[in-house]
Amino acid sequence: MLGVTVLAAILACAASCGVPTFPPNLSARVVGGDDAVPHSWPWQVSLQYLKDDRWGHTCGGTLIADNFVLTAAHCINDALTYRVGLGKNNLTVEDEEGALYVGVDTIYVHEKWNPLLVHNDIALIKLAEPVELSDTIQVACLPEEGSVLPQDYPCYVTGWGRLWTNGPISEVLQQGLQPVVSHATCSRLDWWFIRVKKTMVCAGGDGVTSACNGDSGGPLNCQAENGSWEVRGVVSFGSASGCNTRKKPTVFTRVSSYIDWINEKMQL
Repeated sequence: MLGVTVLAAILACAASCGVPTFPPNLSARVVGGDDAVPHSWPWQVSLQYLKDDRWGHTCGGTLIADNFVLTAAHCINDALTYRVGLGKNNLTVEDEEGALYVGVDTIYVHEKWNPLLVHNDIALIKLAEPVELSDTIQVACLPEEGSVLPQDYPCYVTGWGRLWTNGPISEVLQQGLQPVVSHATCSRLDWWFIRVKKTMVCAGGDGVTSACNGDSGGPLNCQAENGSWEVRGVVSFGSASGCNTRKKPTVFTRVSSYIDWINEKMQL
């Protein structure tokens, strides 16, 4: 009966997911410093950790239910205390209108997470309490299990990461167009070669637009045919030589490879 109840809740969220009250401007980029329309990606969260009695942003994440956030395994450190900022636009404004902070109940890191090879770089955060959805806090849709987007499919990465290589963390949420790169292309010798597995998805690599440090764990947002936005990827890794290197697109954990795992953890 518990499983049926949880499944019903998931389906209820799915019926109203991925449609922001404030539509995004779909011409901006992340590296380069273009700002997102405030609250146009209302499922984007800021994962924050406590240090010296102050909270600091460490990673992004995606609200996929009223009490669950999807992020990257490499963002999680068992020694740290976390909270989640929802409905945020400007990280420097603590009492931002439409935003709230929620503590963490449980963090599920994928059991086969391999930090050396960066395989299965995915984690699920159960919030201490469900949040009330609003114009500024909404959930993203999950993609169909096993589905793969074609080459050059237009997607957008969002986050508060560095504005350029070794540059400052952004104060306000950034966004950028990052078209999908097929596995066949991304796994070429002069691209990411054997580092890229079929449980990953590449996007970008044009030397212009990229995710950067601090964007980790955040979503690759791709619009479905019905107009709703799906979280197709979780920011995992990029080039060590810079945040916008040609033929080194951002590599994301492919969410459609982990739908069963996500549903299993959400029923615990």
